[in-house]
Amino acid sequence: MIDERLLDDADELARVDTRGALLALASAGARVRTGLRLAEEAGLAGLRPEGRPRAVLVAGHGAAALAGDVLAGLGGSACPVLVLRPGPAEPDPAMMYPVTRSDDFTLGLDWALPGWVGPSDLLVVAASVGSVPGLITLVERAYQRGCSIVSIAPAGSRLAEAAVQARGMPLPYTPGLAAALDGYGDGPDDDLPREDPSDFWGLLAPLLALAQRTGVVPIASDALQAAANRLDEVAVRCRPAAETYGNPAKALAARLATALPLLWSDGDCAAAAARRFAAMLADHAARPALTGALPEALTTQRGLFTGTLGAGGGPDDFFRDRVEDESALRLEVLLLRRTPRAGNGSADSASAPEAEGSWDVTEDPFADHLPDSGSPAAGHTVARAHRLAADHQVGLRELTSTRADPIEALAELIALTDFAAVYLGLAAETEGN
Repeated sequence: MIDERLLDDADELARVDTRGALLALASAGARVRTGLRLAEEAGLAGLRPEGRPRAVLVAGHGAAALAGDVLAGLGGSACPVLVLRPGPAEPDPAMMYPVTRSDDFTLGLDWALPGWVGPSDLLVVAASVGSVPGLITLVERAYQRGCSIVSIAPAGSRLAEAAVQARGMPLPYTPGLAAALDGYGDGPDDDLPREDPSDFWGLLAPLLALAQRTGVVPIASDALQAAANRLDEVAVRCRPAAETYGNPAKALAARLATALPLLWSDGDCAAAAARRFAAMLADHAARPALTGALPEALTTQRGLFTGTLGAGGGPDDFFRDRVEDESALRLEVLLLRRTPRAGNGSADSASAPEAEGSWDVTEDPFADHLPDSGSPAAGHTVARAHRLAADHQVGLRELTSTRADPIEALAELIALTDFAAVYLGLAAETEGN
């Protein structure tokens, strides 16, 4: 177990946070607003698309690929969204442009277009580093197929220039505060640098603004600005100076300190948040986590409940005190959900009196009850998950956002779990020192 006094020592957290991860997370709302403003200045507001594309392909890796997953979850069936992830490629020794150490990993990445892609489709290439050779090659291939092309990359980078040459639209990406402070990309692992945790929002904001403009996703006019407000609110609630008893991110970090988390999700929005949490736990806390979507996870991961991480089903194991057995790695299910409530829309969320009641994601992140769900089928599936965990004496807690707008709900869930992952990693460093 992590000593909560470590989490409550704001000065010590600041000392071990040499990469500025907490500062980066606190700036997430500002990065969304900056991304939207730069996209508008780049000409997105004046874009007059001639109908919706047949399909949207989002190419990238890391945070960029996860941003594509979010768009795919929001898009539904009206316009298919396909996320193109990289495969291995041999570096080209004949490259004529210089490569920095932080680009070395990207030399081994390559992206391929499906055979059916053509002039009716839109390709979005997204990267926080604008000199990824595989993405530049992908732009050239897409241009030969007649695709519409948009890049989200640093202004003036090779990737942005490739989009211009392919008669596409470059949307600028601006590095976050942590990158400006040289907090990321240095150290012994420069070949595979750790991402600034706010890069996700710097890439997602222009991507959603583009989707809104082209009609790919039905996004309310104020939803993106409202999501930035939610990020600011979570940053205040989860700030380093807030003690664990009133800080839901620190409380979550303490609970998962000796657990193998099963990050289950109910719906596409929650599934994206679960994948993001697993990636953050690995990158910032050096902790493994498994993700699963209901109801499939009930069958694909049920075997974990009967093994050594669960109760195991034996009588001796049944009476074992798991709370006092701190050395044993225990299974813990965290169920991420969005259960919209009437009156929690983005248009009124900033001023309506009932908006405070929508803050289930931070006020009570570990709900033992079953909150109301709009779907009886979803409620039945969640009840089955609770029964499975209870039958095997495995802890299950729900992390729920009640925001009506899926983008606002996503912002709440991801912001809270991002802080939790960083706090878990920093507390481990503090304890090790």
